[in-house]
Amino acid sequence: HDMGVIAEITNKVAIMRYGVIVEQGPTKDVLTNPQSSEGKSLIISVPPTNKKINRFTLISPEGKEITLNSANLTKNIIKTWGVRETSNRKILNFENVSKVFDDGSLLKKQDNKDMVKALNEVTFDVFEGETLGLVGESGSGKSTIAKIITGLIKPSSGKISYYNDQLYNDRNIYQPQYSRGQVQMIFQDPYSSLNPRFKVRDIIAEPLKFYQKDLSQQELQSNIHDLIDIAGMSRQSLDRYPHEFSGGQRQRISIARALATRPKLLICDEPTSALDVSIQAQILNLLKDIQDELHLTMLFISHDLPVIRQMCNRIVVLKDGNVCEINDSESLFNQPQHSYTKQLINLMPKIESLV
Repeated sequence: HDMGVIAEITNKVAIMRYGVIVEQGPTKDVLTNPQSSEGKSLIISVPPTNKKINRFTLISPEGKEITLNSANLTKNIIKTWGVRETSNRKILNFENVSKVFDDGSLLKKQDNKDMVKALNEVTFDVFEGETLGLVGESGSGKSTIAKIITGLIKPSSGKISYYNDQLYNDRNIYQPQYSRGQVQMIFQDPYSSLNPRFKVRDIIAEPLKFYQKDLSQQELQSNIHDLIDIAGMSRQSLDRYPHEFSGGQRQRISIARALATRPKLLICDEPTSALDVSIQAQILNLLKDIQDELHLTMLFISHDLPVIRQMCNRIVVLKDGNVCEINDSESLFNQPQHSYTKQLINLMPKIESLV
């Protein structure tokens, strides 16, 4: 579903829907001037590589424009969260953080053979209200950073601060009391990140029950309804199981679950990489709208440079666990400073190459 790759390596292309080819022809003709509503829906959803846009224009396969009910979103967010103000305060600080993995062998520990340095003295800040992007090839350390922030793995050295509190104490033990419920994560794979035995109602209710134990049953159900509304799904979906939904719908459920604790920092670990471009655009628009309404801070992880450009205010470029460059989004794309950043941008598949 990568239109940039299709544009650069194919001569002919066919667009399918429900197992039927609805349009086919030379790649340049189909991608630059699609005739079918399905083709138009796909092409208009592709993140542009040469500029930043405010939000994606969405067209359904039936040719109708898709819009999010922003008034409904605002109403439900204010009802559920209240009005949240933001400043330019530093919400997260990574200071000289390193992470070394090994296989547990004493011999290898003694001679340092086969030790993998996933992070090498990584330093960066995240400020309230911004979206900071982490970008780099597979194995660059992006997901390792997310796992360290959430306490899933420990750093080997360095300091991580959430506001003014250290997330790891002097014995390198994670201290969840400082970020409990305030840091949430949306995972890459919507097919494995939801418990298949739980109905959607129970999936969203679980963090609410854990972090807000004093909620009455009526308040609990009201919160669940507001969260599924914010995610753009019907309340009838609450009594269904994850396997009954598409990938995009499951990711909306994941977003509702992540928002249940009213987080200040939302970590998005390649949240759209498993989705086709039209569904990806819907999810990215939803995240943009939620951030605008909630003044949410996001750490957005991806190897998809066009998506990173559309979503992020600033970008950290990683390679082999090292920070190559940190810059605001447009400066990085228009005037990259590091040779690796230049290489990434030059190698980025571009649908605009057909024009």
